[in-house]
Amino acid sequence: MTRLLIAASGTGGHLFPALAVAEALDKHWHVRWLGVPDRLETKLVPAQYDLITVRAAGLQGQGIDKLLQLFRLVTASFTVRSLIRRHQIEAVFTTGGYISAPAILGARWCCVPVVLHESNAIPGRVTRLLGRLSSTVAVGLPVAAGRIPGCRPVLTGTPVRSAFLTPQPLPAWVPTGSGPLLVVMGGSQGAVNLNRMVQAVLPSLLQQGCRVVHLTGSNESDMNQLQHPQLVERRFSDEIPGLLQHADLAISRAGAGSLSELAVCGTPTILVPFPQAVDQHQDANAACAAEFGGAVIVHQHAPDHPALDNTIRRLLGHRLGQVNAVPGWLDRMRIGMEKLAERDANIRMAMLLQDLINDLSSNQGQLF
Repeated sequence: MTRLLIAASGTGGHLFPALAVAEALDKHWHVRWLGVPDRLETKLVPAQYDLITVRAAGLQGQGIDKLLQLFRLVTASFTVRSLIRRHQIEAVFTTGGYISAPAILGARWCCVPVVLHESNAIPGRVTRLLGRLSSTVAVGLPVAAGRIPGCRPVLTGTPVRSAFLTPQPLPAWVPTGSGPLLVVMGGSQGAVNLNRMVQAVLPSLLQQGCRVVHLTGSNESDMNQLQHPQLVERRFSDEIPGLLQHADLAISRAGAGSLSELAVCGTPTILVPFPQAVDQHQDANAACAAEFGGAVIVHQHAPDHPALDNTIRRLLGHRLGQVNAVPGWLDRMRIGMEKLAERDANIRMAMLLQDLINDLSSNQGQLF
């Protein structure tokens, strides 16, 4: 039995790829999970894996706040070192974010190898600083490979959950009819400004016969203001694979996890990057999808601006029976998204971990 510690915390963009890799491991692996209290992993992980939490945060802010965060980082690193020794952990896998820092430092302290996965086009701060301390660094997008100092990353793609890789039914609660299906999602925490943009264009879309599923997220309080038989608003759905596989068009933020799910489903997408994302990494992610022809980028704007409405009309015009609409546009976008997809990323990551353990056995403990 190989003892593995997975360090993944916070948003679905970090958690779901790690869960996909854990799913792909065979029965000879025993997984423990390192997370942070009160984050998404406390809801998703304990049903499947032993969850251990530490207090950790990014080194942001100034003065006392930054010193406190540094103290927590050091303390968390000691905790990880103790955890690795107590449970005789043989390898660590992490998907970036601030939980990666104590995981990588604690593992290095114990001479335990680390596999680090970076899903964004612009690697996060921890990846840029500590990637060189990892045994293997994998990236989800090709452009990230040259942006991690001291490393020669392996391109694997970003793993997605198995449900995205097999045909799923359209959820029964989706509006029925012959109109095109538009799915809107802002990520696991929602996107209030994106919601306002979408709400402004809904009346005209519904009037033209469009069916709309709007996943508003947990931060949205202004729901169900518009009642229409072709509109469903929900905070969450655990049937996103079926929604995306059957959608004619999606509107989404450009987080790396969402982008990977859209790609493997071949869903034509309007990407609205979150403008306050660190290092504007969502803009870079969106640019990758646009280069493949799978997505159109619309930058966040005021609800009364016509950019989003005009883009939706251009893309769905043929399906909505508009005169002078260009046929085949969505089909070409679907092909572009499929070119971006790496459908076996979870298997590749599992193989990287297995190869690492095999190398350790053959090299008799020469870990780095």
